[in-house]
Amino acid sequence: SLPSSGLKYEAHLMIKNPVPWISSHLDHIDIFLVHYECDDNLDAVIDLVKDADRSIGMVINPETSVDKLLPYIEKINQVLVMTVNPGFYGSPFLPETLDKIKWLQIRYPDLELEVDGGITADTILQAAQAGANKFVSGSFIVKSLNPDGAIAQLMEAIDA
Repeated sequence: SLPSSGLKYEAHLMIKNPVPWISSHLDHIDIFLVHYECDDNLDAVIDLVKDADRSIGMVINPETSVDKLLPYIEKINQVLVMTVNPGFYGSPFLPETLDKIKWLQIRYPDLELEVDGGITADTILQAAQAGANKFVSGSFIVKSLNPDGAIAQLMEAIDA
């Protein structure tokens, strides 16, 4: 079990069959994010997580249409839009993916909207303006000579 820190633990599961992993981690993960493109039955995944009183979100890759989420949208807490093609650390940001965030934000204003991939001090503002309210930034922070400064830049960009 993870130490109690007051933080919420989010698991972005980039795996084909998330059910076994979810089942063995229900007691210490707060938010499970599964890819629409996974092979498990999505209704069963949603039920498993919701029955454990945890939050569930769906992730869509850049090539996946946002309409694919519609059968599940009322059952989930969050959508994560991949703003890069997953699998290559440091991939370039795909601005056309922000149209998905805009579409979701207009129709489902209470849904948590997260972006992941290519998030820098420049792209985070674009994502926030599109309606994203959660952001994942990896290489911008990790590859920085001053990670604290990079985090401050991200925060300043969305607080402006």
